[in-house]
Amino acid sequence: MSHSHQLPAHGTEGFQPEADSALDVKEYLHKLRRHWRLIVVAAATAALAGLVMYFITPKQYAARAVLQIERRSLAPLLGSENPWLENWFNLEFYPTQERLLQSRGLAERVVRDLDLANHPDYDHGRSAAALDGQASADADEVALAQIANGIRGGLSVRRIRETQLVEITYQSRSPEMAAKLANGFAEAFIDQGIHTRYENAGTASSFLAEQIETLKREISERESQIQEVSRRTDIVALDPESNVTLQRLQALNQDYSEAKNERIEKEASYRELLSQPEESVADNYSGGEVTQLRTALSSLEQDYTSRLNVFKPEWPEMVELKARIDSARENLQKVVRENTSKARETAKAAYQAAARKEEALEKELNDLKSQTVDQKSTRLEFMNLEDEVRTRRDLLNDLQRRQSETDVAARLQNSRTSNVRIVDSALVPSAPILPSLRRNVGLGLLIGLLAGVGLALLIEFLDRTIKSGEELERILGMPTLAVIPDISETGRPYGGYGIYGYGSRLLQGYGAERRPEPPKRRSKPTEKVVAKDNERIELLPHSKPRLAVAEAYRSLRTALLLSSAQKLKSIAITSAEAGEGKTSTAANLAVVMAQLGRNVLIIDGDLRKPRQHQLFKASNRLGLVNHLVGNAEA
Repeated sequence: MSHSHQLPAHGTEGFQPEADSALDVKEYLHKLRRHWRLIVVAAATAALAGLVMYFITPKQYAARAVLQIERRSLAPLLGSENPWLENWFNLEFYPTQERLLQSRGLAERVVRDLDLANHPDYDHGRSAAALDGQASADADEVALAQIANGIRGGLSVRRIRETQLVEITYQSRSPEMAAKLANGFAEAFIDQGIHTRYENAGTASSFLAEQIETLKREISERESQIQEVSRRTDIVALDPESNVTLQRLQALNQDYSEAKNERIEKEASYRELLSQPEESVADNYSGGEVTQLRTALSSLEQDYTSRLNVFKPEWPEMVELKARIDSARENLQKVVRENTSKARETAKAAYQAAARKEEALEKELNDLKSQTVDQKSTRLEFMNLEDEVRTRRDLLNDLQRRQSETDVAARLQNSRTSNVRIVDSALVPSAPILPSLRRNVGLGLLIGLLAGVGLALLIEFLDRTIKSGEELERILGMPTLAVIPDISETGRPYGGYGIYGYGSRLLQGYGAERRPEPPKRRSKPTEKVVAKDNERIELLPHSKPRLAVAEAYRSLRTALLLSSAQKLKSIAITSAEAGEGKTSTAANLAVVMAQLGRNVLIIDGDLRKPRQHQLFKASNRLGLVNHLVGNAEA
């Protein structure tokens, strides 16, 4: 608590405190310099805390793998002239690939490929036997999903701008596991793409093989009939231009062959749609709508997973986000079902139309054959058989060509040919990326400095004491008359004189304030005087006039005498609180005034704790009150 004592002086009637000035950088630097120890301690403590955090924080290692994803598809399509389909105008291609890399399905494939269910670090409350068939299928799926969601937390995918490269980064406490999972995600992504592209190749190949065998049997039967007719009638060749019925039969055979070919294509397409996953069928039929919905759902799930690190599932925002995820999932499933149904119904309708057309042509062809039989036209029968053989051979060649394409696709799958390849495989990291000693200590040091500076400024803001005469002059707008060193009870020596401590008293024309900080310079002693332990500041100008305290009171005397053009007759000394030095100031000022040869009268107006009579060893039987009420004798 600060103390002050005030001396009235001329000119105090016009006192106006100085208004707040603009930001003074030097003043703030001076305040911070006064609390430099606090700032250093705060910075050192925070830096030490950062160092401790560095040692107690588990180390995280990061492994990176780089993939090249080209905009092309290697999957052959029935009836397609160019199986290498470029996707240059598909703006959703790379965002979709990034989402697929972060999908739960790919993570589950990684869990199965790396057998993480039997790894002790990824045991999520179930035994490893859950994925080996010793538990129910639902429990297996739940355990697999839990492990997959667990390993997705350390995965991050970033596309390198202006390139076809995608960087896969995985963080783990184990450097070996970080590299293993980064490479595992890369390999699983390639396998998933190959499986997705060629999962229908086997079904299409089986269907084509059945059709080819059927055509071969029909061709063999027709050739046997031709040989039988040839042996019976001795016909070797026929001229279709000479018979209108034969020309009509030939044209009808051609139409029937084309209709049958069309029916086979439609049926193959329809069977392919039935064997394909619903999401793939719906995605192709919807023109990208399913991809957009799946991307939005993945974004919501990723947001929900990241927020689980901060909020509980029961938090209203998390409940609302969970409801949005469920709604988006239901909408996606609904759109998938609708588009799949439409695509399959459209393919089925086309297949049925082609089948009806084939049946109509076959019926007409059979009718024409009946007419030929009725007419007993051996030549027409012979030619009909030859046309049937020829058309079936053409159809057989076409189907064999498509079967060859399917076999090539199967061989590409076995050779792992894909539009995705690993450019850089992940290596085992040699050093952790987290925690960082430089970052922890630097951040702790910065936080400590900011906290220390903030605490120092807060202390300065809460500290209402006055530290210097300049500060008092700035606040009151009045000059300082003198600075009186205070002999405290701390025992710190003043100058070279014994055991006197020091503070300071600032005496102004209107007030004074204690300043606890010592002066920066100490003058050399002018007199070798050793004070006793029980000596006080009162009457010190009389007992030790060579001390700096006595010189300060003489400076105060000079300042008071020069503060007014009129002769100084009376001085009132008061203070805001008790114990601020009114008695000592009045006594010592009276001493230095008397040293000029003047007559000085001291009136002790302290009616509670008067002390002037003790200093000057006088009786206080009659005091100021007695004189005021007229009870004192003259």
